[in-house]
Amino acid sequence: MKPGDLVKLTRASIGIPNGTLGLILSTVEATPNTHTILYHNVQLYGLKKPKSPKIVRRLPRDLEVINALS
Repeated sequence: MKPGDLVKLTRASIGIPNGTLGLILSTVEATPNTHTILYHNVQLYGLKKPKSPKIVRRLPRDLEVINALS
């Protein structure tokens, strides 16, 4: 997964249902201690009445690629 990929969320959270579509904006590597954690900033689409574009952070295991850039 990389920025520009269209993804589907496979894990629901409060206000964000399972199956919501999004676009990966960026990928971040965080190293809080000795472990490296990779997460993606995803802009969501298809939510009811969003006040502004909703951007969430998700782990790769919580996303399914729908369409990837070549």
